[in-house]
Amino acid sequence: MQPATRTNLTDSAAESLRYAIADGRWTIGERIPNESDLCGLLCVSRGTVREAVKALVSQGLLETRQGSGTYVRSTFTSAQALVRIKSSGLRDLWEARTALDVEAARLAALRHTQCDLDHMAELLAARGTVADGGAEAFVRRDVAFHKSVVEASGNRALIELYDFFSSAILETIQSTLVGWVPEPDQKAHAAIIRAIQTGDAELAGAVARALSAPALQKLERLTATPTP
Repeated sequence: MQPATRTNLTDSAAESLRYAIADGRWTIGERIPNESDLCGLLCVSRGTVREAVKALVSQGLLETRQGSGTYVRSTFTSAQALVRIKSSGLRDLWEARTALDVEAARLAALRHTQCDLDHMAELLAARGTVADGGAEAFVRRDVAFHKSVVEASGNRALIELYDFFSSAILETIQSTLVGWVPEPDQKAHAAIIRAIQTGDAELAGAVARALSAPALQKLERLTATPTP
């Protein structure tokens, strides 16, 4: 591990630790050295080490366990994870989005309230078409509808994950506006609300999956390796 430079000791120390984690010096779940040992490795004070570790904890790379020490939680930050997600192919993004939408619909069927159903119906009515205010506004309205389904799932982790994934979801919606894949119409979206209303989780999941099916099928054809 390289000693921290004096340009900005805390940032430099954090960067050295980040590189060490990325290089596999400590694996996920492994405890990193204590403050004293890190001071020696980085050639900085305890205060600098403490601030560097605190920064990596806030970024999700490390976690501190009271009375036990500091452990590696992840090998890359949430920002890096988002870059990796966005660098995925359009088919991969659609498949990941579909997985979220299907599970959200399943859980919403089991946990929704009448207020949830009313909110979905209101957002669907407002969704309209691209002609209503342009593409950018349409994308926002479409995302709002799908997010209302996720919120009705009552699963906080799923809601947070959907928010984190939202920029990639925008790309999937935009792909329908330029004609790369077919855009699901109002009827297909309304079918999700009706399925959720029945309380049948499997039906709701199947309807949500059906909404993405035409896009996934086209992307599968586009990415298929030609037969020699």
